[in-house]
Order: sequence, then C-alpha cells, then structure tokens
Amino acid sequence: MHLQYEDFEKIMDIGIRLSTERNRNRLLMTILDKGMEITNCDASTLYLYENDRLTFKFMKTLSKGISRGLNGEVIDLPPVPMKEENVCSYAAIHREVVNIPDVYASSRFDFSGPRQYDSLTGYRTQSQLVVPLANNENELIGVLQLINAMDEDGSVTAFGEEYEIIIRALGAIAAIELTNLSYVEALKAQIYSFVEALTTALEERTPYNALHTRNVEKYASLLADYITKLHKEGKCDSTFDPAGKEQLMLAALIHDIGKMVVPLSIMNKATRLDARIEKVDDRFKLLKVLYEVDMLRGRITPEEYEAVSRDLESELIFIHEMDVIDHVSDEDCEHIRQLAEKQHVSEDGEVLVYLTKKEAECLSIRSGTLTVQERKEMENHVVMTSKILEKVQFYKGFSMVPKWVGAHHEYLDGSGYPNGLKGDELDLETRLLTVVDIYDALVATDRPYKQPISRQGAIQILKDMAQRGKVDLQLVEWLDEALGEEDG
Repeated sequence: MHLQYEDFEKIMDIGIRLSTERNRNRLLMTILDKGMEITNCDASTLYLYENDRLTFKFMKTLSKGISRGLNGEVIDLPPVPMKEENVCSYAAIHREVVNIPDVYASSRFDFSGPRQYDSLTGYRTQSQLVVPLANNENELIGVLQLINAMDEDGSVTAFGEEYEIIIRALGAIAAIELTNLSYVEALKAQIYSFVEALTTALEERTPYNALHTRNVEKYASLLADYITKLHKEGKCDSTFDPAGKEQLMLAALIHDIGKMVVPLSIMNKATRLDARIEKVDDRFKLLKVLYEVDMLRGRITPEEYEAVSRDLESELIFIHEMDVIDHVSDEDCEHIRQLAEKQHVSEDGEVLVYLTKKEAECLSIRSGTLTVQERKEMENHVVMTSKILEKVQFYKGFSMVPKWVGAHHEYLDGSGYPNGLKGDELDLETRLLTVVDIYDALVATDRPYKQPISRQGAIQILKDMAQRGKVDLQLVEWLDEALGEEDG
C-alpha cells in the first residue's frame, strides 16, 4: 500500500490544525484520532510521560465501541514502568518507532499485558505501531500506540512501513505544539503569580477593601458566564470564550493595583475627620480650661463661663455628628463655616481657633469621607495602575488587560476618569468591570465609612446611573439576573 495525494493533503491539514490548537486535551485527542485515521487502524492508546512513567491518557477501540479518557476521566490502569521489555517504554527510551506485525508471533517484547487483555475481552491484538512523541529538543512527551491496522476489506494487517515516518512526523509536530502550550501555560502561571503577589500586598496594606479585588473577580466571572449562557441560548451576541474570560479575570484581579501608592491616610480614612477628631477633642478640652482661667481671672463672669461651656459641649456634639453623617446639608455647611470663625484670644493675644481650615474643609464634605484633593489622590490610582502595567510585558493573550483596567472608572457619557472616554471607546470588558466594581463597593461590608447596601438597593443605584448615561443598563440587568440565579 502506498500513500496517495489525498493522504499528504490530509497530513498537511492535520499539521495546520495541530499548530493552531490551544487546548491541551483537544490537541492530544487530535493526535490519537488522526493517527488512527491516517493508518486506518481499529484501536489506539495515548500515554503521557509523567514522573518517569507512561500513564494512560486516552484509549479507543472502534470495533468494541470503547472510548476512555476522552471526557477528562482518569483511566484506572497502572502506569507503564520505563523498562525496555515493554514495547511502549522501549520506543520512549530510544526515541524509536517500533512496528510489530503480530504481537503473538513476536518474542522481542513482553506482550503478556495485551494477551491478558485479549483473554478478558475477546479482542485479538495483532499489529502495533508504537511512536514516541518527542519535541525538537528530544524531550519525551509521551507515546502513541496504534493497534490493528485494517486493509480495504476490513481485515487486520500489518502497519505499512510508509506510515512510520508519517506518524513519527505527526508525533513530532504534536510534541512541539504540546511543548509550546506548556511554555504558554508556564508564562500564564508566572503572570498570575505576579498578580497574586501584588494583590496580596494590596490586601495586607489595609484592613479595608481587603476582599474587594476577590469580589470583583467573582462578580466579573459570574456575569461573564451568564452572558456566555445567554449567547448559547441565542439571546445575546456577546460571549466569552475560555481565553477571553481568562483575560477578563486577570484584569479583575489587577484592576486596583495602583492603590499601592495611595497614602494610607486616604485609603483608611473611615470618617471625615478620621484621626483629626482626637485633636479636635483635645482642643475643646483646652478651650474649656482657657475659659475657666478667664473666669478665675475675672475676664468673664461665671454666667458667661457656664454659657460658653454649654456652647463648647453642644458644638463638639455637632462636630462628632458631622464627622460620620451620610450627607452634609447647606445649613450644616454654614454652621461649620461659622464654627470655624470662632476662636479664643488669651490675655497675651494668643489665638486658639475652634476648627482649623483643614478640619472645616473635611467636615464640609457633602458625602463620603474624602476632600476634593484627597479624592484626586485616590482617583490617581487608575493612572498609577496604567503606569505600573506599562512596565509589564504581557503575554499576547493578556494584551488587552492594561487597556481595560486603565478605563474601569470611565463612564459612557464621558464624565468618568482619567481620560473622559465614552460610548464605543469603552470595550464590553471595561464596561463590565465598571459595573461589578461599583456593585461590590455598594454592597461591601468592610467599609468603615458606609453601611452596606442590599443587593436590590445596589442594583437600583446602578440602574439610576444607567438612566443618567453613566453605565451599561444591559449589563446591570444581566448582573441582577445572574445574582438572582446564584441565590437560587
């Protein structure tokens, strides 16, 4: 039997397919299936070289309808030791193709295993073509064992010698591609370890927001999976293949890495005054003492002292309320302005103000705990994230991560930061990260400056933002549905 033009064409097609396959299991199955197809054989076994042994990966026998390992299940057969009496081990050790016309007529190797298998199953193992899978550096990947070549009449025959070089070439291509996949997987693992290290450092830096990164990753994964499910059901055009979701997950993990450079005094600012409240308390104690001295020296009457003492107590209560209140009103701001103008002047002309300018500025923050300048420093974490990621040479499969991460605080109407991007300038992945980032910030239970909001409350806030043109309404609705399914 001689190879025909169609055989060479088929081999070229297989080579192209192997070189473009990025899933390890599918690549291994392609080796097995195409090896059987080229040689027209009835059965095959694919072994992988692991821990100095050959372990069973896939087994297939067409005439018996047997298919094992193809769905990822482990084949419960003992590994083959690397001993030369085993034909597969011999081929692996010597990187040599072994062609056995009839195992029952051969004394070259120990075929007690196939004979025992035959006696148990009623199968008749006859011809074998055993091919080592070694890459261009002669590193052993595994062994392909083809069994019982079939002639045109369907009878078992020996494997033609012309197939040896073809199957060996097929095995070499596959081994090289498997090695390349291993390199890619190692590169991905390196990138993920780098991201994990930075994420852990960020989490350890502050007790607040410690779970935020993990939660954003969790919600991004949930939403991506839900979108993919809708796509399979024909309900949306978008989808996330494994590579796309993998890239999204990396972006979620690294989206806040720029917070490494935000001062802890801002990161951990739990109230408007935060640590400054202690200085205010001490100052009001001092003010009371100074007014008492004034009374004792006759500068003010006892009645005036009582009045000023009540005023100090009342103002300090007001300050503590403003320090933690959800929203500061216009009336409150005016009260704070007037309070900041109050002062005590001693006999020698030394002035002690009730509130410093900075304290008054902090107390006048309408909502949240950060002043305008502090918020700018916090928002700068996005710029710093981009600067940090510019220094990282990302594997091409993760090349979009810096772009998505650098824009996760942008809004559809262009009112976000840092670059005022809008609409179509924002990829689906960026818009998705924006939605889940805001959602977790709203429902988070570890923020000392705010109470957590319920799931439905957070979704409603996001819907209101969508109505104002800030975020993607469809993504908000899908997140709501996905969370509902998760809750059961």
